[in-house]
Amino acid sequence: MPIATPEVYNQMLDRAKAGKFAYPAINVTSSQTLHAALRGFAEAESDGIIQISTGGAEFLGGQYSKDMVTGAVALAEFAHIVAAKYDVTVALHTDHCPKDKLDSYVRPLIAVSAERVARGENPLFQSHMWDGSAENLADNLSIGQELLAQAAAAKIILEVEITPTGGEEDGVTHEINDELYTTVDDALRTAEALGLGEKGRYLLAASFGNVHGVYKPGNVVLRPELLKDLQQGVGEKYGKAAPFDFVFHGGSGSTAEEIATALENGVVKMNLDTDTQYAFTRPVAAHMFTNYDGVLKVDGEVGDKKTYDPRTWGKLAEAGMATRVTEACAALRSTGTKLK
Repeated sequence: MPIATPEVYNQMLDRAKAGKFAYPAINVTSSQTLHAALRGFAEAESDGIIQISTGGAEFLGGQYSKDMVTGAVALAEFAHIVAAKYDVTVALHTDHCPKDKLDSYVRPLIAVSAERVARGENPLFQSHMWDGSAENLADNLSIGQELLAQAAAAKIILEVEITPTGGEEDGVTHEINDELYTTVDDALRTAEALGLGEKGRYLLAASFGNVHGVYKPGNVVLRPELLKDLQQGVGEKYGKAAPFDFVFHGGSGSTAEEIATALENGVVKMNLDTDTQYAFTRPVAAHMFTNYDGVLKVDGEVGDKKTYDPRTWGKLAEAGMATRVTEACAALRSTGTKLK
């Protein structure tokens, strides 16, 4: 069962929350980065989450048509085949989708899974993200209600981002300022609109100073202890301990202490993209610089086919990214927790 069924995905998330660990959610943009993520999970003996952003899906769709749905479906189908060779379980997820791309990305993908479920099959993706952080909260939650109902009917979990994450992600930009902190009132309004599981399960990307991309220490003030306030504020009203399953966005560059605090307060999924992109590209750059006279036909020479063969530097890239995934598993305490 390399690709999680809806039941198994729920079990994975429940185990993570109870065990106070989280699954690395690794963004992929190709068959090779998919293999790198799977390899990293397998080497860490950790289950995990593979995710595709709108930009990643457009890239996967090919530069001729740049069709996001085609790219996402193709990689998901590929993953269902190749993941069988890895002794771990993974869930497939789509990352940030803003309002202007819902009709060209998430809604068609939910429809694909709904058709599969109607035939007695499992959904193609196990979860999708609605990023309404650029909208006011009322509009964000209104669209979230609609999508949650559709997702639940297709046995899919929805991820929602209710307040902004700073930085830039696939063209969606938010300033780094005081708005990057979700309030208890925001969380209460979310629970009122989306429920606490009875309308369908969802993951909550709350903001506690998170920023996408690369930043130096001191430039961003993360307050993962804020998540405890959100859990308690909503839990007290509804009589439910730790009601939210949180997602940690903008996790690249976070300290071990910040990650540990987030895990203690209900984070079950942490996104990684920037760090794994660099881990994939760095070995390629080293190979190109070291073997420049082989990968290039310098001064009329013919170069060295063995050095410019994409398989040569591609294997290095895969290994580099897989190593970074295993490091993420260790940081998130998921190492050795795979389903038996």
